[in-house]
Amino acid sequence: MSIPQSGGGPIESYDDLVSYFEAGCKPKKDWRIGTEHEKFGFCKDTLKPLPYEGDRSIRAILEGLQDRFGWNPVFEGEYLIGLELNGANISLEPGGQLELSGAPLETIHQTCDEVNEHLREVQNVADEIGARFIGLGMAPHWKHEDMPLMPKGRYKLMDAYMDRVGETGRDMMRRTCTVQVNLDFASEADMVQKFRAALALQPVANALFGNSPFKEGKLNGHKSWRGYIWRHLDDARTGTLPFVFEDGMGFERYVEYALDVPMYFVYRDGKYINALGMSFRDFLKGKLPALPGEKPTLSDWADHLTTIFPEARIKQYMEMRGADGGPWRRLCALPAFWVGLMYDQHSLDAASDIIRGWTPEFRDALRAAATVDGLAAEVDGVRMMDLARDCVTIAEGGLAARACVGAGGLVPDETHFLNALKDSLETGKAPADELIERFNSDWQGDVTKVFAEYSY
Repeated sequence: MSIPQSGGGPIESYDDLVSYFEAGCKPKKDWRIGTEHEKFGFCKDTLKPLPYEGDRSIRAILEGLQDRFGWNPVFEGEYLIGLELNGANISLEPGGQLELSGAPLETIHQTCDEVNEHLREVQNVADEIGARFIGLGMAPHWKHEDMPLMPKGRYKLMDAYMDRVGETGRDMMRRTCTVQVNLDFASEADMVQKFRAALALQPVANALFGNSPFKEGKLNGHKSWRGYIWRHLDDARTGTLPFVFEDGMGFERYVEYALDVPMYFVYRDGKYINALGMSFRDFLKGKLPALPGEKPTLSDWADHLTTIFPEARIKQYMEMRGADGGPWRRLCALPAFWVGLMYDQHSLDAASDIIRGWTPEFRDALRAAATVDGLAAEVDGVRMMDLARDCVTIAEGGLAARACVGAGGLVPDETHFLNALKDSLETGKAPADELIERFNSDWQGDVTKVFAEYSY
């Protein structure tokens, strides 16, 4: 979840809302890669989730990273709720999931170095306090009441609101983890082409990275229960956004959509003011019940955009949001997949060709099938495995065309970061399939075995 935005002046007109997105357009030479990933922390001996406070806690992890590796603290009131260093941030998800929001980097080689360094630092601190971390899309056996709510004002508001909309909001907050990549666009037209491909192909990413087959110690019947959770969360702010595929799509059309998404909060003087269900359109007119007579700033607009949760979303860059959190090796595969598809025009055109003619009904059906059957999904005769193979092949071509060398020139491009996905295509097994096999065989139905074998 995002930290409060800052630096935005008053909104003078509706055009400022559109201009906010336009300001994100960058020439190709300035395109960057920002990778985010979340993981669950737990006590090694009890296998219970880390609380916020105490000798073995999330706060102890943050303080250890600050003291040992020079991260700068981020506070909300008296609470240490994050860290920042050199353009990267470490933040807390509602249930204590630890998230790295990486710096914007030029190559996946750099991204993977950043991920590896972060996980080594976290492991170093965690080992000293008897803690570990694990990358899964869904908490394997913890119940809602086992997961502590982190002391952030927006989470308190959201937690109270989630039971009023949808079915799975509180599970999303406390018991799920994701990995995502943030990418740039050159122009409004480039944004539209990328946005359409991103939304339509998120089910492919969900299938390749599906890693949440457990709920409360049992198989849940899905390869990605996290994906199921997002499908049943809050229709007003989630989904595949059919309007993106219609004629006339552009920044202004997304503004209109965002204005209709109910608000969560307004951030003022270090505090979150309850604006649950209120209208940003009213806010623009100075008629927000939470702050009567006051008009919003661009920072308020930026904050509001962080409370919108479609499968892909735009801010001043684009976020790919469809993948489950996963093991160390696969964290670099997600940015490789999307960079390969999006950052080479030939590849982006090929991806656009794949989705051409897909109906809203087909896109939604593919999204649902991906969460249940993963790579084995099939919709209207279209096999997910074939889609995944085509997408990985296109991504590999895109990465080869980028020709970004690594390891001091010894590695000619970024294609090897797709190897984990190629393994899945060869075996037909995403991480969830492997976990299900282990659960039904040598684990003998004991889901807690996952901690010894898959934690880091």
